[in-house]
Amino acid sequence: MLFTHMVEQNDTAQLSAILKAASEPNRRAILTLLAQHGPMKVTDIAARFDLSLNAISKHIKVLEAAGLASRRTEWRDHLIEVQMAPLSQIENWFADLRSIWALRLDALEAALMEEDNND
Repeated sequence: MLFTHMVEQNDTAQLSAILKAASEPNRRAILTLLAQHGPMKVTDIAARFDLSLNAISKHIKVLEAAGLASRRTEWRDHLIEVQMAPLSQIENWFADLRSIWALRLDALEAALMEEDNND
């Protein structure tokens, strides 16, 4: 296989969960908000969106399930914070794609050079 990082089935499932969670615009906006402002209460996050508290809570649960956000409780407040570590899986996947294209382009260049030398 051409991948520089051999992807195991477990990693594939986690990468799929991360990409699926990040594919929804409101969830991306929540992640961006948390990255910019640090940990926030669920109610403070909800105040920034034109969505119900219940809808925000559901989005946060999807982000938590994908490992992109975590929750901690301080007294009665639930603080949500972004988790950047899972994003390395996306970076690794793109690196694999880039390496595949680099190999293809190198092969094309070699073929073109060989063709030029034969002329």
